[in-house]
Order: sequence, then structure tokens, then C-alpha cells
Amino acid sequence: MERLYRDPVHNIITLSEHRSDDALLIELIDTPEFQRLRHIKQLGLALYTFQGAEHSRFTHSLGVMHLMTRVLDQLAKRHRITPEERIAARVAALLHDIGHGPFSHVIEKVLHQHHERWSVRIIANRRTAINQRLRQYAADLPERVIALIEHRFEPSWVGQLVSSQLDVDRFDYLLRDSLMTGVKYGNYDLEWILHALEIDTVTGQLYVGARGLYAVEEYLQARFYMFRQVYFHRTLRAAEAVLISILRRAVDLWRAGRLDFVLPGSVMARLLAGERLKTAEYLRFDDHDVMFHLKQWTTESDKILRDLSRRFIERRLFKAIDLPADQRERADSIATARNVVSRLGYDPDYYLIEDRTGDVPFYNYYQAESQPESTPAAMTESPAASSGAGRASGARRLLIEATDRKGQLVDIAEVSAVVRGMRGYELHRLCFPAEAAAAIAAERP
Repeated sequence: MERLYRDPVHNIITLSEHRSDDALLIELIDTPEFQRLRHIKQLGLALYTFQGAEHSRFTHSLGVMHLMTRVLDQLAKRHRITPEERIAARVAALLHDIGHGPFSHVIEKVLHQHHERWSVRIIANRRTAINQRLRQYAADLPERVIALIEHRFEPSWVGQLVSSQLDVDRFDYLLRDSLMTGVKYGNYDLEWILHALEIDTVTGQLYVGARGLYAVEEYLQARFYMFRQVYFHRTLRAAEAVLISILRRAVDLWRAGRLDFVLPGSVMARLLAGERLKTAEYLRFDDHDVMFHLKQWTTESDKILRDLSRRFIERRLFKAIDLPADQRERADSIATARNVVSRLGYDPDYYLIEDRTGDVPFYNYYQAESQPESTPAAMTESPAASSGAGRASGARRLLIEATDRKGQLVDIAEVSAVVRGMRGYELHRLCFPAEAAAAIAAERP
């Protein structure tokens, strides 16, 4: 019997209950832990800017698993892949986001919950249905999947497919996010890349055949522009600024004993108190829990929490402006805005938010050590948010076969002027109530 999943990106994803590895994947999909991902939006607050961005971590995870299967099938035509490598790779692809909390990365900033750590805890916990299904299949499968997520798995090419500069996670989210947001920046030639992927039998690393150069250039440009135009969109980031201020205010009120409402015994109550969660408790936490409390806080006696919550629910978001690049001018602009916001009766600790983010194309990991990478709050990159100084390891570099060097593998930046031209950038913005915009503009240096 076949299980069919109709997908807007990949059309039909098929799993067969008659194949043992497919049957395991079906069982994992049906677990409560995986079904929870239906209630966590893939792009966090992107729907405040792109109204179609309502897709979930559930749909994305299915797509990543599907692409992993396709890549493995393609590579198996030319390389030996063991059953143990195949099932570990497919399961890791399916479960790579299992630890995500509400609104993707936004909650992590304030409540200090890191999704990568939770993914490992959920898979390792013998009480979860996921762990039990994995151990029923093979006693060591949970550890093998965790090793993949933590970049400890050998051979290295399997881990690279899960998390690297050219992995199935990015393959899916670029196409999916582009489709659901209605933009075209994320489109690239996936099919040609899949056919150009190879394994170096000496080092065990993944690389791209020379014929895949232009397709990979297009893929890297897609990622570059999706970050710049979608994931770092100023309105999306302004929405995040409001939510961050709400959660910070709720934490401060809780500590002061002045928060009127929090559902007794709820996960939100424990998080506001800074308590360590058990795995079963964390697995009850999703977007709906946060929205429920935000709606309740629209009637709080505290003026700041009440106002911020209403702004978020009613989409009256902060305005975001770019700050000057010069450090002194930037400091003067922030000081001016702080004075204006205070004069208008807003507490600048909650109504004036600096938003600093940026992106460093992969080749800068080893060519521009002074520029750190920043993982966007609205987005999930498979690797943990890394502060990227230092030279890249082989897993970070995107290797391609150089036609003019007798098949030697080199970093793609060495043979592609297009890739070298994708310079890193930093965005430094200031977010504040729209009511203060005219006064701040009039007084800015």
C-alpha cells in the first residue's frame, strides 16, 4: 500500500508500506512529535509581509526527505551506498527540524530555546514515539541520526547532504519559500544540480561535476537574493521586533510579579520563569500557544504589554529605517530617535529596537574572516547559527570539478566570477512606532 502526499513544490511524494525504510518513515511522520510541525510556520512572521507564506515545518520536512531520497537514488547509480547510510540520511532529512519552536527562530532570541539542541533531545529521548520507532528499526539508529545532525557522521558526504553549502534542506526551502511568498528569487535548476552531484571516493566528500557550474551559480544567487529580499525584508524584521519586545516585557513583568495573565502550568509560564523544560513539555509548545497568550495580553493592565500585543495582533508594526554606516553618525541617529520616542511617551527599552543582521556568501568563510555570518530570525539554515570567523572546513566549502585542471576539485569561487561577485553585506536598522517616524525624520542628523 502506498502513502501519497500532494506537495505544491514536488507534486506527489510517495512512500510504500511494503518497503521497510519507507514504512519507518511513514511511522515517523505519524508520530505526535512530527505532526506537531504542522503547527509551526516555516517562515515565522513572513506572512506579515508575504500573505501566502502560511506553510509549515511539516511540509518543508517532507520535501527535504523527498529530495534526500532522490539524491541518494541518483548517486546510487554510480556509487555504492549502504542500507545503513541510506536510512540514516533519509531519517535525518525528515527530522532535521523536529526541535523547532514557535515562529521559527524568533522565540529562541528571547526565551533561549535552541532548536538544534531540542532536535537531538527529542530523537535521543527513549520516551518519544520517534525514538521508539527508530530503535524498533535498529538499536543504533537514533545515535546515527544524531551523529548526522551534529556533523559527526562518516562518510562525510552523507552529512553534507543533510547540512552544508549544498544540502537538501536548502534545495527545498529556497523553492518552497519562493513559491509560497510569491517571489521568483528562489528559483533555480534543481534537476541539473541533482544530476551533477558526485562523491569523491578518496576523501568521501560531496562535490559538483563541472557540468553543474552554471546551475550551482544560479542556486547560490537564489539563496543570496532570498535572504536579501525575503528573509531580511524590513517589514518582516519590524514584525519580529514587536514580538521580541512583547516577550521581553512579559518576562520582565513576570519577574516583577505584575503579569496579569499566563495560563497556569503552561509551557509559556515555565518559559517566562526561565525554567528548564522537559522534552514532553517542549513538545506541547507551538505557534498557537504564543498567539493565545498574545491575544490575552491585549487586555493586560500593563500599558506597554497591552499596546505592543494589540499592535502585533492588528498588524500595526514598527517602522524600520536604515542606519548610517558611519559609527558616529549611527550613534547620533540612535540617540536622536531615543529622545524622540521618550518625548512622545514611549519607553525606548521596548519601543526602540536595533535590528542588525547580514549575510556572508559561503566563499567569504575563508576569504573574509572579519565578517561574521548571521542566521536570520525568520529562517532555518541547517547548520547552527555560526559566528563564522576562521577558515572553512572541507564540509563548508562547495567543491566543484575544474575542467581546466584535469578534474581537480577546487572551491567554486576559484572558477566562478559570479560567485566571487556575491559580496557579504550587513543591514543595520532601527525599529520604532510609526507614530514617531515624522519627528525622528525631522530631527535626524
